[in-house]
Amino acid sequence: MELPELLLPAGNIEKLEYAVKYGADAIYLGAADFSLRAMRKGELITFDNLNRAVGLAHELGAKAYLTLNIFAFNSDIKQLEGCIDRFRDAEPDAVILSDFGIFNLVRNYMPDTPVHISTQTNTLNYESVKFWRDLGAKRIILARELAIADIAEIREHVPDVELESFVHGAQCVSYSGRCLLSDYFSGGERKANHGNCSQPCRWSYKLVEETRPGEYYEIHQDERGSHILCPKDLCLVKRLPELINAGVNSLKIEGRTKSLYYVSAAAKAYRKALDEIAINPKADLDKYFEELLKVGNRGYTEGFAMGNNNAESYNYDVSKGLAGADFLCEFRQQKDNFYLVKVKNKFHLNDEIEVITPSEQFKATVLEIKNEQGESLELGNTNDDIYIRLSQAPEDYSCALARTACMKKMTAVL
Repeated sequence: MELPELLLPAGNIEKLEYAVKYGADAIYLGAADFSLRAMRKGELITFDNLNRAVGLAHELGAKAYLTLNIFAFNSDIKQLEGCIDRFRDAEPDAVILSDFGIFNLVRNYMPDTPVHISTQTNTLNYESVKFWRDLGAKRIILARELAIADIAEIREHVPDVELESFVHGAQCVSYSGRCLLSDYFSGGERKANHGNCSQPCRWSYKLVEETRPGEYYEIHQDERGSHILCPKDLCLVKRLPELINAGVNSLKIEGRTKSLYYVSAAAKAYRKALDEIAINPKADLDKYFEELLKVGNRGYTEGFAMGNNNAESYNYDVSKGLAGADFLCEFRQQKDNFYLVKVKNKFHLNDEIEVITPSEQFKATVLEIKNEQGESLELGNTNDDIYIRLSQAPEDYSCALARTACMKKMTAVL
């Protein structure tokens, strides 16, 4: 069975490397001012290191897609005209875009670079797919509002273009992510479609209707209000066989602003699921869903995939992502039998933790903790750099991560 591409986000250089090593076939990365996600942490991808980022992906055997998918004003077009040669020189494997003006510039200045049409165009039918194909697009990133049956029908009508579909990650309350709430609430300072959304759909609200006395709108809320606009996160790991049979060429995971742990764990779960499907198309995929519960989420939903999206796709209680396991540390160096780690959430001596690497996953006990002066410690505190010795060591620590071993109870899941 020919598997679709597994496409992961690369919010910075470090996440790019981890995404590929944990199983991504391709990554998508943003450029300052021209993508829908504004990065804030790590070694950010900028004009100065864009060539290196794309080159690193290629060295690791993956493709790199450049996102230029803002809706552009005149000022944006002028800015792009002044720097598009730098995008061309980086030699990305494709450009992801949604704006007709940017499409025109890319075709003129980067004629040899394939174009992928962003989900922001909310492409929902086969005639729209034909339209973009006839304009010269190589791939269409379909709207998240499509059922898998509709994707299969599109493939039947348009067999000669690549189709990409989101399978995992946060969802926007607005149609295909085209939202103006952030623009209005911030007085135009946080433009959603210019990479700086303040995510007002995650805020708590109280419903007030002053002009229609006697008409009551049921809403579950507590003293904090109610998150009536907050969709659960998408998780289609159990629907991978249907998506493959529908003819999807690329499976996309959302999350350029998510943590290094999120990118790595999500990549690993979907990679292993796909590889098992290749051997056994009827494989039981529940265990991979359980793995994804360990990653931050607002509860999971299959969204529109099965054609029955409803109120259960919203989380009315919380807006912050909750994980079934806490990200404890990332491994940095090895010194004798100890590993230098960066602590993300505190853990104690003798705790049982779970270590994950691109090729391994096992539980181990923390036998010793030392600071950089060699003094013994009882715990590693958040943000500390410490040395630890484990009852079992990873074969390759270079991309190793650790999380809590016991699964926390999740109350808002699929």
